[in-house]
Amino acid sequence: MNTVTTGIPAGTPGAVWLDEALAGVARDPDSVTRAFAFAARRVGRAPLRPDTDPGGVVHGTVDDAARAALVVALADAVGVGMGVGTCVGADADKDCADRLLLLYRQGDGAERRGVLRGFDALTERGDLGPVGEPTALVTAGLELAADALRANDPSLVAAAVGPFGARHLDQHTWRHAILKLVFQGVSLTAASDLDRRADDELGRMARDFAAERRAAGRSVPADLDRLTNNLTNDQPTNDRLSSTKE
Repeated sequence: MNTVTTGIPAGTPGAVWLDEALAGVARDPDSVTRAFAFAARRVGRAPLRPDTDPGGVVHGTVDDAARAALVVALADAVGVGMGVGTCVGADADKDCADRLLLLYRQGDGAERRGVLRGFDALTERGDLGPVGEPTALVTAGLELAADALRANDPSLVAAAVGPFGARHLDQHTWRHAILKLVFQGVSLTAASDLDRRADDELGRMARDFAAERRAAGRSVPADLDRLTNNLTNDQPTNDRLSSTKE
């Protein structure tokens, strides 16, 4: 079942197009390529949460969500989640992984975000299996997340630290991804499970980053408080960040 919330009002031309595109992918998985390319023109590029995220960087855009729904439809069409632990299941995972790698590599920034948001949707639906047992899909998702985290596009970085990244990125990569969000000025609300995954090492990295900015006479993002608050009590209290400027 496709449970992606797209924010597209029912009955509108965009919603009608997406319903038809999802049905088309169910019949012919190859049609996902064309649907991915046309999504923004058909459903628009509005932010999903305009009041708190007017640029759609943190929580994504309507076309991000439409493409995520297309990823879920693709996974269903090729049989992801069926025959788990069998050759049938492994073949379906590899088929879907290969298709998503191609969509990402051939796509523009928005289409790449859509693939990453699609991995989030598959994660939340439980299609990617337990942590520590990497399937072809998880391996592909990690490859694409690593690529997104090398980018200078804040929306790609934000998309890489959603539910998939929170569940599957190793701790070293996760820490650096979170600091990159701060460096780029992106709210840490973009990061799923931040409080669960934050640790003392990330807190120390955040404290050092803040010290460097203060030494340069630059402001310190308030979001860093969320990271340094996880430091253990042996850290000096004056190292904690209680203000945005020294």
